Amino acid sequence: MKLFSDENRLAAARRLFEQVGELINARFSVRLWDGSMVPLGKNVNTDFFIAVNDPGAISSLLRRPTHENLLLHYAKGNLEIHGDLIDFVAVAREKRPKDKLKKLSRLSLCRSALPLLLTPGRKAAVRHGYRQDEVGRRESRRDNKKFIQFHYDISNDFYGLFLGSEMLYSCGYFTHPDNSLDQAQEDKLEMICRKLRLREGEKLLDIGCGWGGLVCYAARKHGVRAHGITLSQKQLDYAREKIKRLGLEDQVTVELRDYATVEGTYDKIASIGMFEHIGIANMEKYFRKISSLLRDRGILLNHGISRHAKPTRRAARKIRPERRLLLKYIFPGSELDNVGHTIDMMEICGFEVHDVEAWREHYAFTARHWYRRLMARKQEALELVDPEKFRMWALYLAGVSIGFADGSMHICQVVATKHGAKGPSGLPLTRVDLYR
Repeated sequence: MKLFSDENRLAAARRLFEQVGELINARFSVRLWDGSMVPLGKNVNTDFFIAVNDPGAISSLLRRPTHENLLLHYAKGNLEIHGDLIDFVAVAREKRPKDKLKKLSRLSLCRSALPLLLTPGRKAAVRHGYRQDEVGRRESRRDNKKFIQFHYDISNDFYGLFLGSEMLYSCGYFTHPDNSLDQAQEDKLEMICRKLRLREGEKLLDIGCGWGGLVCYAARKHGVRAHGITLSQKQLDYAREKIKRLGLEDQVTVELRDYATVEGTYDKIASIGMFEHIGIANMEKYFRKISSLLRDRGILLNHGISRHAKPTRRAARKIRPERRLLLKYIFPGSELDNVGHTIDMMEICGFEVHDVEAWREHYAFTARHWYRRLMARKQEALELVDPEKFRMWALYLAGVSIGFADGSMHICQVVATKHGAKGPSGLPLTRVDLYR
């Protein structure tokens, strides 16, 4: 039928985006599948545009305007965002288009796009996704090893494209915003060791040791005997090779083990960037286990992403659509706690909390580095993962940077001591030693 010819579809798409542009007056454009550009405002930045590579994507989104449908069309390449994603969001927000779009009538849009509505398109299903219970709130259905390996066992080479020389997958510590990623990560390791007040010969446990960055640094720079645990086989292989390469076999060990099965007694314990994998229902179990491993007056440093506190339990358990996508496609089994509840649980389990430091803006800088380093090595990345996984990861890293910069995500380091008996904590009376 002539109504559904490509010419009419193009005309309908132009009408649709011109209607949107008149309302939002944004500073970016839309490129249609024939290469023509439709500006969404009067003063567009030509570096930024959304490419519609498949007219069926418009039809699909008009019929089902969900976060997941949009993500899947982006992941499949049916829609593309041209320009740095972090900068694109800043440009797109300038005229507050989200508020203005609420005034659009979906019926009016559908009338404008009538020739597009029945357009068949490329399938938006993707291969990359967690196929079981991605939320994992029921302990009987929770498989921490599968959750961890889904996220971390992509390949060490892939993570090596963007994490930096020490392969640290947690936020750096920026003593100056212009510092390099490697400098910020070294400063982070040093600050963690100082907060733990590490002394030569002490035993350090690193729960969720990643690729071995902290255990090796603490052994080399502070003379401790360090043991790390991870549930990722690829991380374990990398860490063991690093320990051997640095000649630290007599000081550092790592193993594939769940924290709940660890035994022994340690002077200091660090948990850096794995707290998000515990699950709120398991917090008491987690802190009681750590307490059982830590000597009296030993120090715990718990470093984890957090969220705003919610007014009710129901609100706290609600999973927003974008959060569910993160669980399904990037981080299955993860759950964010608010720092107030975390501190409550630590005290309930016998810890004395001394310091809470927010590193939110440090994470925004870190993730921005990760995103831009990955984009700079896009071709190498595409030799390691397929295009849909690459797009999801690019969007994820950019989104993390934006979320922390906005303040919708938080991260805190909490320092506590095991308070097994009455008396002094053993910590210095001031924090001058941290910044010497």
